Amino acid sequence: MDASEARRHVEQLGRSARRAAAVLAATTGLQRNAALRAAAGAIRGRRADLKAANEKDLARRDEFGLTQAMVDRLTLTDKRLDSMAAALEEMAAQVDPVGKATAAYDRPNGLRIEKRRVPIGVVAIIFESRPNVTSDAAGLCLKSGNACILRGGKEAIHSNLAIAAAVREGIGAADLPAAAVAVIDRPDREIVPALCRAAGLVDLVVPRGGRGLITAVTEAATLPVIKHYDGICHVYVHADADLAMAESIALNAKCQYPGVCNAMETLLVDAAVADRFLPAVADKLRAAGVELRGDDRSRALVPDMAEATEDDWRAEYLDLILAVRVVDGLGEAIEHVNTYGSGHTDAIVTARIGAADRFVTEVDSASVMVNASTRFSDGGEYGLGAEIGISTDKLHARGPMGADDLTTYKWIVTGRGHVRE
Repeated sequence: MDASEARRHVEQLGRSARRAAAVLAATTGLQRNAALRAAAGAIRGRRADLKAANEKDLARRDEFGLTQAMVDRLTLTDKRLDSMAAALEEMAAQVDPVGKATAAYDRPNGLRIEKRRVPIGVVAIIFESRPNVTSDAAGLCLKSGNACILRGGKEAIHSNLAIAAAVREGIGAADLPAAAVAVIDRPDREIVPALCRAAGLVDLVVPRGGRGLITAVTEAATLPVIKHYDGICHVYVHADADLAMAESIALNAKCQYPGVCNAMETLLVDAAVADRFLPAVADKLRAAGVELRGDDRSRALVPDMAEATEDDWRAEYLDLILAVRVVDGLGEAIEHVNTYGSGHTDAIVTARIGAADRFVTEVDSASVMVNASTRFSDGGEYGLGAEIGISTDKLHARGPMGADDLTTYKWIVTGRGHVRE
């Protein structure tokens, strides 16, 4: 497919999605919730078809050179299918974000001013590997009154198409336009820039994947993009930390699921407690299979630790590898996080309220944890249900993105024949 073909294909999908978005904008939350529940039922009812489609993708794992971690993300188990359906039902149970007034007041001249949340329109979501993103993204867009165009990775194309068909079945059962959810069925590279430049048809682009994908989308786009860059997440063990708590949090943040963006990649330990904390936690991390890379002060306490380089402080390993540094106090920890972090999720373990408050105020990240694992920074744990992703941008959304973040707003001004003098 050449660039002009790709452009025509995207324009065709975009026009259908734009018409569907206009219909959705006029629906009630009850209608959209009915579609979500019907889509959940269709996923459960089509379980055999979805697993058969997934097997077609898994059969090509060697062709695409997928690692075992990528194969794991690609595989649709019964548990994952149940989770996908449950996520759609959870969205249906949530408060409708559309029409919500975020401000309402009367002016001295009698005008009534309201600021009300409305759908964005057509959202293009470009993602890799995980087929559950298809149902999550489609569901969140539907909940927020948006149409969506989804472009998944070629390694999951059969799974993505089958999931989208199930979601569209649910949408149709609720008498809403199936074109509200479109999946691009062509793996051609030319599709991505065409999608990112479809002004007038697409309103927002959300890339969800590795840095390479996000960079490619950002460089190609002439439309607004919400980015979900690296998760270089830190846990800082403060001088006044409960060390048993700190050990539990560090182990969970690194080991519970190391291949995700909110796993800890750097452990910072205050010099005041390093000799008591670091050797013990290092033993437990190594027992869990973690490779440790430390600065000189860390290695003085744990001699068999590998030497960390400057690159390690900027690394998103997504693996059982951890950078370790001993710091001289809270200020140096904050400086390290803001210098090397990605603005995703960072945590402090401390019993001192003043230290926690300073960390929360000065660390420039989308999520800041106090005495809790970084692994909590996702939509489900925040009560948002499924999420489009975890934004490291500051505009228009930051952190886990739920249905509310797929709306914008409009101003409504009501008068009684008012004219301006």
